[in-house]
Amino acid sequence: MAGVMKLACLVLACMIVAGPITANAALTCGTVNSNVAPCIGYITQGGPLPGACCTGVSKLNSMARTTPDRQQACRCLKTAASALGPNLNAGRAAGIPKACGVSVPFPISTNTNCNMYVY
Repeated sequence: MAGVMKLACLVLACMIVAGPITANAALTCGTVNSNVAPCIGYITQGGPLPGACCTGVSKLNSMARTTPDRQQACRCLKTAASALGPNLNAGRAAGIPKACGVSVPFPISTNTNCNMYVY
């Protein structure tokens, strides 16, 4: 459990420092990462999907309503997924929105082109 927390802190720190922030986006990678932090253990280790993960995903989805905010959220999630490296289970990560009953307008993947999504 301590390893997961260290990994979560590392991912969050990396995103805060390295996450791109667009001029028109009010959403920051820090906000994105704090909402999806409860999902990290599930993404890396499996097990049951925590309710706090779904709460965070739902909250994030409701906060990202403008095109710049959704593109920013996409970039932040993509960077966070890349930061997990070989610990990332891409299938679990991609399935979180559906498992939580949240519809997001882009696939959760390290290969997503976030600039394609205009809302």
